[in-house]
Amino acid sequence: MKNKAPRTSLVILTRNEISGLKALISHIPFHTVDEVLAIDYQSTDGTVEFFRSHGINVIQQQKSGRGHAFQLAVKRAKGTFLIFFSPDGNEDPTDIPKLIEQLKNGADLSIASRFIQDSRNEEDDQLFKFRAWANQSFTFIVKMLWGGNISDTINGYRAIRKDAFNALHLDADGFAIEFQMSIRALKKGYNIQEIPTQEGNRIGGASTAYAISTGIAFLGFLAREIWIGKKF
Repeated sequence: MKNKAPRTSLVILTRNEISGLKALISHIPFHTVDEVLAIDYQSTDGTVEFFRSHGINVIQQQKSGRGHAFQLAVKRAKGTFLIFFSPDGNEDPTDIPKLIEQLKNGADLSIASRFIQDSRNEEDDQLFKFRAWANQSFTFIVKMLWGGNISDTINGYRAIRKDAFNALHLDADGFAIEFQMSIRALKKGYNIQEIPTQEGNRIGGASTAYAISTGIAFLGFLAREIWIGKKF
């Protein structure tokens, strides 16, 4: 008997993203995945109703924090491969099949990078690229400490094997979840692959990843990961 192909689950993470959803829904390649579920935290702008009108299962997130959204998604998703997508305009939905393909080809973790050839960062057209510079600085430190060829340790647009996710024992509860995931994947010697992505401009609303507080959280997690080594 031939082994069945791994099932893929597309996880859409939202909090008041109705503008982005309306603009992007027709561009999301739903036919390339086996399951779609939305993890929503207290949206009040019609996001939940929009999902349901399109037949998408919505799981209500009770605790705030992107890290909790990831954990909830892993518990509820049925797929072997998990793709995390935020419909805010920054992430190009046409990259979803590319991320899946890398997992099918043996990657444990696949990241949509904004800092490799043929990619675009949202700040590329700006003179002062404060967010990009901060992201690249964190990635440089991570590579100095744990090696690897990863270029974007922070971007949340990524796909991972469910068993690989569970083996990392992640406990970050906010935007540091992806940073922690990247670090621990390097520690475990995971096969990490990247694809170039074209980061678009945000559609509607405002990011809740506030630069200073998020940067401080990243520094805290970085120091902790140095301290604990592979004991996680």
